[in-house]
Amino acid sequence: MSLKRIRLELARTPDFPAGSPSHGYEFVAPLDQKGHLDSSQWPRAKGACTVRRFWNSQPDEHGSLIHRRNGSWAFSYAPGDDDDEPIFRFDRHLFVEGEYVTVTEHDGVARPFRIVHVAPAVVRD
Repeated sequence: MSLKRIRLELARTPDFPAGSPSHGYEFVAPLDQKGHLDSSQWPRAKGACTVRRFWNSQPDEHGSLIHRRNGSWAFSYAPGDDDDEPIFRFDRHLFVEGEYVTVTEHDGVARPFRIVHVAPAVVRD
């Protein structure tokens, strides 16, 4: 299994026409050899699949990357679905630098994020 640390930064939006490196996510996920999320490896790695949401001057939020029974993926910060941030077609994305993903955030707005960094994750037991 190959755990990777992936950094997403806000892509161009009306509020941020140039995008923003101060708004985004860093998360750990199992990727297959091609760079897709590996749902078959997630059950063994889920304890290491963490997420950190950073949003300019707001406090960071820490949670987990979860794989739901219906096959979808989300960032979760507390038990239950109320705070989950679904990720559009996360299972179909190729996680390589320069690609884009869409995250539906707490406020219900779907925002685009650019993958800016993918590297081996250092996981502490």
